[in-house]
Amino acid sequence: MSVPNPPMPTPTDDTPTGDTLARLLEVSSRTFALSIPLLPEPCRKRLTLAYLLFRVADTFEDETAWTAADRVAALDAMCVALKDGSAEGIARAVAGLDLSKINQSGYAELFDRLPVVIEAWSELDDRTRSTIAGHLCRTIDGMAGWIRGGRPIETIDDVRRYCYHVAGIVGELCTELFIDQSPALEATRTELAELSPAFGEALQLVNILRDEADDADEGRRYIPSAAARTKLEAIAGEAIGKAADYVRLLEAGGAAPGIVAFNALNLALARETLALVIKLGPGVKLGRDRVSELHAEIVRRTKAGQSVLDLLR
Repeated sequence: MSVPNPPMPTPTDDTPTGDTLARLLEVSSRTFALSIPLLPEPCRKRLTLAYLLFRVADTFEDETAWTAADRVAALDAMCVALKDGSAEGIARAVAGLDLSKINQSGYAELFDRLPVVIEAWSELDDRTRSTIAGHLCRTIDGMAGWIRGGRPIETIDDVRRYCYHVAGIVGELCTELFIDQSPALEATRTELAELSPAFGEALQLVNILRDEADDADEGRRYIPSAAARTKLEAIAGEAIGKAADYVRLLEAGGAAPGIVAFNALNLALARETLALVIKLGPGVKLGRDRVSELHAEIVRRTKAGQSVLDLLR
């Protein structure tokens, strides 16, 4: 999700590395720069690094100024490095690419500061690195498959498969990290795991619907037809409902307040953005005041132990 200049939380990690990671979040995803700081440590740092590494992979997939062969090679090299636990290998994955061709300034800054991300990644414990690497490599395999296939997205099923590869898997990873942070959630692991892909799908579908024109300008097409757009709007609404059930389970299962707040804020922004897109069409964004209002209300409620579910349905 993307929001217009939301109020930025003050990072709690005031080390040079922590400052850099917060900056990279801000320039690569304004929404996650707003929601990830709500998480308790160590989940916050883990998910920050996971997000930034997923963003690197997304850039390999999306940057059409690079050849398809180069993009696939970079994705494959990144996955090998992740599986081998080789921090240096992640850097080598980008060595053969012309980084000046990255047309989004925030992503260019991420690649410029990638050594900081890699160093912080190497400091995570082995189990966490293995968890993140396993899910990220599944996403990378899916991305590489779409590039190798060389065909456009043509059906609703294609859209949903794509959303699973790039976002549903992220939902599954987040669930693992949340349970590590709040062990009481282990009792609802099965139910959370069943709903987690829908959470990712909801956020990704709203992005696709909102960003249709921008994607077209950059040579990407994720919505096959006008009829498909209408169907995808309905599917996004259904996914948001399942994602609200996911938050309900977090609340009932004893998740840390920051975990509930992180998920609730992302979902509330997606829900209201979808309503605007359906009403006004692609390209719309929530206003700064509404973003601030939602952020403040969700933080207030979760800190007080109050439910946020009425903001999500």
